[in-house]
Amino acid sequence: MSELVLVLAIPLITSATLALVGHRRYAASINIAGSLLTLLAAALLTVHVISDGPLNVLDEQFFVDPLNVFLIALTALVGFTTSVFSRPYMRIEHDHGKLSSGRLRLYHSMFQMFMCTMLVALSTNNIGILWVAMEAATLATVLLVALYRTPESLEAAWKYFILCGVGIAQALFGTILIYFAAEQVFVHEEGAMLWTHLYAYRTELEPTILSLAFVFMIVGYGTKTGLVPLHNWLPDAHAEGPTPVSAVLSGLLLNVALYAIIRCKVLVDGALNTHFAGNLMMGFGLLTVVVPSFYLSRQKDVKRLFGFSSIEHMGLITFAFGMGGGVASFAGLLHMTVHSLTKSAIFFAVGHAAQMAGTQVIDEIKGLIRRSPTIGWGLMLGTLAILGMPPFGVFTSEFMILTTAIKHYPWATPILLIALGVAFASMFGKVQNMAFGEPTVKPLAHNPALLPVFVHLGLVLILGLWIPPYLSEWFRQAARMVG
Repeated sequence: MSELVLVLAIPLITSATLALVGHRRYAASINIAGSLLTLLAAALLTVHVISDGPLNVLDEQFFVDPLNVFLIALTALVGFTTSVFSRPYMRIEHDHGKLSSGRLRLYHSMFQMFMCTMLVALSTNNIGILWVAMEAATLATVLLVALYRTPESLEAAWKYFILCGVGIAQALFGTILIYFAAEQVFVHEEGAMLWTHLYAYRTELEPTILSLAFVFMIVGYGTKTGLVPLHNWLPDAHAEGPTPVSAVLSGLLLNVALYAIIRCKVLVDGALNTHFAGNLMMGFGLLTVVVPSFYLSRQKDVKRLFGFSSIEHMGLITFAFGMGGGVASFAGLLHMTVHSLTKSAIFFAVGHAAQMAGTQVIDEIKGLIRRSPTIGWGLMLGTLAILGMPPFGVFTSEFMILTTAIKHYPWATPILLIALGVAFASMFGKVQNMAFGEPTVKPLAHNPALLPVFVHLGLVLILGLWIPPYLSEWFRQAARMVG
């Protein structure tokens, strides 16, 4: 219990502290220290859950099992590395006059608040608290996306707020329908809001109401996941917000929203005993893989380019969980992990590359390897990894997803292959010019924090070559729960 309390309390306390001193020179160090303590607490929580089994605490309002403890650990890790990256990045932004001291304080405090809301959403056992935490995450990130206060960033923040606000309202209606289906089964009404109770009695829940609830849930939380056609906020938010925000949006928030959909799918599968939820997820997932792949070739802003790439990969993960079964669910969990690590590493490199060039326009960023080999190679290797080149872990997870599709849904395989091929051609050509073209960029005034880039890519490479036995068993336990 104490480990979970620490995981939730540390970012909240750090956020309150940074709300007071977030404009000071030492604020970035406090941000890093708070994120590191959260990571250590998450590691202790993970050891506890893996060794002693699921944890049900605080009057059953919070519940941690192999599925969400894996996401809690991943969230804490990426949050820590992002805080390390943001220290020199935000200093450069402040020195260039893009951020005032007040906005720097807002950034530091809201970053920790955002981490807190995601960790609450992942660890809560109450579907009502989950909805509240997701709404709080939306409000925190709206402030972060609008941090620069330019007309473009304000427009992106407004679009994000409106679209995700409408989506979260749909999720609220789905939550109410789940409660309505459950209250007819449970003697005590509070049990109708808890995942563990709902899961135990999922076969007794009203199937018609639950299927309708899932439609609202996948539309609502699918908006925050970036599923097509509810994805329009995501590329704008990535392009106009600070790069550390883009990293945690792509690497973390999309996973949290998809986690809520997966929990709902398990209930619907038990109540209906059909593949209704899986078919719906496969349909949304396939559409979300295809549509952004054809948008990639038209992008001129590098952060929008990788924003559309995030949409594509969330579609692939959704498709994998929609197929169901042990292998597809294992592949979906692995892809969530490697996508989070790879995409955040790419945004770290992209952020410094844009600072070197003074622009995010792809055609005006060239010669990165000659001016800064670490930034250039970090971006190039990250792009190869996210495009599924072996031996990186993205190749392993995509191979597992495609082979499962070939066996069970052969009609979908050519569609996936064509979409992935188009995405590869579009992204590789653009990034190749950025890395190897005639230099148009200048060296940075401060040394960039590139250790997180290569730590992430190193982990993705290891997961492509060898998955440690304890991690493989961890994934298997989680896959059995959702598959």
